[in-house]
Amino acid sequence: MVSRAGRTDVVGVSVPTGLFVGGVWRRAAGAFTVDDPATMHPLAEVADGSVTDALAALDAAHAAQDAWGRTAPRERAEVLRRAFDEVVRRTDDFAAVITAEMGKPLAEARGEVAYGAEFLRWFAEQTAHVHGDFGTAPSGAFHVLTTKRPVGPSYLVIPWNFPLAMGTRKIGAALAAGCTVVLKPAAQTPLTSALLVEVLEAAGVPAGVVNLVPTTDAAAQSAALMADPRLRKVSFTGSTGAGRTLLRQAADQVLRTSMELGGNSPFIVLEDADVDAAVEGAMLAKFRNGGESCVAANRFIVHAAVAEEFTARFVERVEALVPGPGADPTTTIGPLIDARSVEKVDALVQAAVSDGAVVRAGGSRVEGAGYFYRPTVLTDVAPGSRISGEEVFGPVAPITVVGSEDEAVALANATQYGLAAFVYTRDVARALDLGTRIEAGMIGVNRGLVSEAGAPFGGVKQSGLGREGGHVGIEEYLETVYLAVDRS
Repeated sequence: MVSRAGRTDVVGVSVPTGLFVGGVWRRAAGAFTVDDPATMHPLAEVADGSVTDALAALDAAHAAQDAWGRTAPRERAEVLRRAFDEVVRRTDDFAAVITAEMGKPLAEARGEVAYGAEFLRWFAEQTAHVHGDFGTAPSGAFHVLTTKRPVGPSYLVIPWNFPLAMGTRKIGAALAAGCTVVLKPAAQTPLTSALLVEVLEAAGVPAGVVNLVPTTDAAAQSAALMADPRLRKVSFTGSTGAGRTLLRQAADQVLRTSMELGGNSPFIVLEDADVDAAVEGAMLAKFRNGGESCVAANRFIVHAAVAEEFTARFVERVEALVPGPGADPTTTIGPLIDARSVEKVDALVQAAVSDGAVVRAGGSRVEGAGYFYRPTVLTDVAPGSRISGEEVFGPVAPITVVGSEDEAVALANATQYGLAAFVYTRDVARALDLGTRIEAGMIGVNRGLVSEAGAPFGGVKQSGLGREGGHVGIEEYLETVYLAVDRS
């Protein structure tokens, strides 16, 4: 680790370490350390923004809002397109930083860069397609004219598990709509956000339009910003518990909210499934990002007719995974983000075993440096076990066997969450019917990956409010204004 004024070298990549407020990189009164979860070694000292710093960022966003909101859609589009091109050009830099501070294997980090960059391109393409409407009132007395305008300054709170993609998914939509932003990255992964903000600045984002305030006191920062009447929107990705708190705070100023919260995704394998395809999909849905994904398969619900075959093949694949530092080319699954995550995952596994579950693979921590947990498969998992009701957020696959489709659907829906689900069946009509019965905002049919910039991302029940991505993603940052125009 080599630090110099306001920057640090992370695995050969120079990254800003300050706050970005009003178009200027600046220091803060305090700093915090970002660690490599694979080695527990420090990577950088990053500016620790205070409430005063956050309010200064909102000052800048508020001051820039009118001009940015009036900027021609094509101009906003070209800024986002240039940012897309630069992120793609710097794929290796972004991937290296993501792996260093978050831990995922480099191949997966490169995949995140491609996925994250796509939001910049997608929303660049959406800027020119924000349209209103025109018609005549039913009485014939006047014209009905509707138009769209930006919501206004927006507070974007992103998690650590996809530090680039979660940033671009929110920033791309906000900037396309004409909103200015204050970005709060997770304290575990602020370096990727700093690199992204630097790219946005170079792409031509005007001063004050994008502001970055990392902090170790997220609660205080959020409370202060959300109490300020100049803020008009909050978009949060994180736990359902934290989302509930933000929703309560948002009520006081009646803020527009987008909430992408916790998940407990069922992965259903029916008796007519292609087992090989189901195993392939299960590996992707469960172990991508080490299971640290809100849409990760959390519960495997397998029909008795194929349970033995599916489990045997799945266990064989899981046992072949190689835990290790993400920068090691032989690694196929990286560390968890921190010690607390390891403790939570292990507690859920041990509780399941106490309830009668059988460990078929893994089932324990990896000794030595780093926050590693062995990729795990559990069978004979009791439906009421904690591991069936809580979001694991780690490399653990609990399998429950069912005897019918109806039983599978009932188990799938027996949760407060409804973010994603996965279904494997050869019958297309059956799959479409299940899509109407399973309580989830996104359903993967015979595929283990649902994330796509051009599709709406979000859940039902306590998995959140609103959608990100797709043609509806920009609507989260727009208000509809109605003008009644007298015909006389």
